[in-house]
Amino acid sequence: MRKASTVDEPKHPPPPSSLLVALELRAPWELWSVIPSWPLLSRAPAGDGHPVIVFPGLSASDGSTLPIRGFLQNLGYDVSGWNQGYNFGPRAGILDTAKRQVQDTFEASGEQVSLVGWSLGGIYARELAKELPLCVRSVITLGTPFTGSHRSTNAWRLYELTSGRDIAQELAKFDLPQAPPVPTTSIYSRTDGVVTWNASIQAPCKKNPHTENVEVFASHIGLGLNPSAWWALADRLSQPAGKWRRFERRNALQRMVFPDPNRKA
Repeated sequence: MRKASTVDEPKHPPPPSSLLVALELRAPWELWSVIPSWPLLSRAPAGDGHPVIVFPGLSASDGSTLPIRGFLQNLGYDVSGWNQGYNFGPRAGILDTAKRQVQDTFEASGEQVSLVGWSLGGIYARELAKELPLCVRSVITLGTPFTGSHRSTNAWRLYELTSGRDIAQELAKFDLPQAPPVPTTSIYSRTDGVVTWNASIQAPCKKNPHTENVEVFASHIGLGLNPSAWWALADRLSQPAGKWRRFERRNALQRMVFPDPNRKA
């Protein structure tokens, strides 16, 4: 007797393996690698002074983004954190406060704001840009899972624990894979131990051709501390408003540090 047919659930990439999870322990070395990399980092494109807001990842605070904010300030940007303590998910008032911060920064400076988001912070950056495209100059995310299933990450249970929310119900409120209507860059790593790299790939978007994916060698916890991610971030932020171009691997060193994101898995 044949069994009744069942509807197959959509297949999504599995979360990172236990080996990649273990490799997250390299994050402190990524920060220390900034020291020998500084002669090259000091040659990163200078900023034009426009405002930048950096959003931290899940269960992290502005303290986690101090190194990257210091780097961007050194380049000449007007940088600020999100100023809302620890990021335990979009609890009541969180997104509204972030939205007001973007609007207030735009009005006070008279310039569009670039939004940088690490992991969950990148979800905030992308969604805020969708709501406030006139206020946002660009969006750059670091290891942000915006495609596929939440089960493609090793952090979804932590999200539910810290936020007190059902992640599936939360995701149903947003069209996360849809790119913001502003220049958008996803910086990701195939050796990410928290978010499977496929979940950070922005598919081509007809409504916004100014999207791209930039691959680096990094852990998830170390993405915001990694010299190659810093260089890519500086390069993307330095583009003049209205003159976006794709990230270029210009020389042999950059082709070694930044793998071809279009290569086969």
